[in-house]
Amino acid sequence: MKITFYGATENVTGSKHLLEIDGFKLLLDCGVFQGKRKESNEKNRNLPFVASEIDAVILSHAHLDHSGALPVLVKNGFSGKIYCTPATKQIVRYILEDSAELQMQDARYFNKHVSELERIQPLYNKDDVQSVLQKIVTVPYFRENNYVQKINENISFKFYEAGHILGSAITLVQVNDNGKNKNIVYTGDLGRSESPILKSPEYPTEDVDNLIIESTYGNKIHNSVLQAEKEIVDIINKAVSKKSKIIVPAFALGRTQELIYILHKLIIQKRIPKIKIFVDSPMAINITELFDNHEKDFDFEWWQDFGKKNIDVFTDQNIYFTKSSEKSQEINNMSGPMIIISASGMCEGGRVLHHLKNNISNSNNIILLAGYQAENTLGRKLKDGHKFVKIFGQDYRVQASVLELDELSAHADQTGLLDYIRNCKNLKNLFLVHGENRQLQELSQKVKENFPGLSIDIPINSQEFDV
Repeated sequence: MKITFYGATENVTGSKHLLEIDGFKLLLDCGVFQGKRKESNEKNRNLPFVASEIDAVILSHAHLDHSGALPVLVKNGFSGKIYCTPATKQIVRYILEDSAELQMQDARYFNKHVSELERIQPLYNKDDVQSVLQKIVTVPYFRENNYVQKINENISFKFYEAGHILGSAITLVQVNDNGKNKNIVYTGDLGRSESPILKSPEYPTEDVDNLIIESTYGNKIHNSVLQAEKEIVDIINKAVSKKSKIIVPAFALGRTQELIYILHKLIIQKRIPKIKIFVDSPMAINITELFDNHEKDFDFEWWQDFGKKNIDVFTDQNIYFTKSSEKSQEINNMSGPMIIISASGMCEGGRVLHHLKNNISNSNNIILLAGYQAENTLGRKLKDGHKFVKIFGQDYRVQASVLELDELSAHADQTGLLDYIRNCKNLKNLFLVHGENRQLQELSQKVKENFPGLSIDIPINSQEFDV
């Protein structure tokens, strides 16, 4: 059996991990790279393997860096099945359709401002997305009637709760490799035990031969969500006094719903006034509506805060969902105070770019970064304190205050990652992916200190391992 790592190697995007078992090629995730436009475009158009040779795909969750290249895979000849949880199937439709639409919009807007040689084309369209959806087979979590999905006579798998976003799953692949049973666990993106909405990550009950684990925050210990609430209270109360606009670039899936949850809770507790909250992302709105259909996946804290009181946490009189572009544009003509939550979370596309363009040079405004910002993204440049940034190819001076709120991360921190490794019984081989070099190296060192004798690898792109 062989594992080859084609993405999320020494970076946090483009997850693609290929298992080859007795000639069968099973791909774990098929995400897009995000970062420098030219480099990402080339990587995303040119898959590092022959698409028609892939027999099946297991999708851990719907975020673009894990799912966004599926239409490219299908366009290039993939004809197998794509396995994911029911919630992921519902969500990935919106994610991919929105991605296709944004690519069309961004290409039209970008191409107006550059020479003909610099013009870009979308990776795929909505018809390509439909081709993906037709290949999806839904698989419930193992906790639901101990469900195990068989792929062929030698390969089966089960889904455990990952606690990262709605529908996210940890995959345990069970393989009969020439008469020898082997278990491979792939975390996808691993969530936090104190997530305010979702259940905590689940540990596999079987022995684990190989663990592929993310490392996004491998060098960091998160502050608690309670600390995040205190910071949000301070930020909003100051914004109200100054009549500021707070622009929050947020992933349409996960972060947006967590922010709504926390803001709703703080308003009910009268810790913040009823400030206007705009959720300006059609995809975020569609996904938020799906949450009501998946309350069985919510954790005890949600039920304690809202479930028993029969309160719809995702609606409120002062929350405005703006689906149309016309309504989105109207926000720019309104005076603060207000909160604008808009995708994308790393400021690499979507309506948030228009809000940044219109508000970034006003020193009265606040840009609140509430999630991980990958290298070379606009969000990372803001995080790193760049005084000038390009938006739609034009330079803008950054005069708004740029604040960070990492406490809301949906990724496990170093403690959570080490805890997960500790709970994988009889682990033999550990592969660290989905992290930048510093995070990977520091987590690797901590693992060596805590688990002496464990085989640890940090794969580079296209590196293969016999396991």
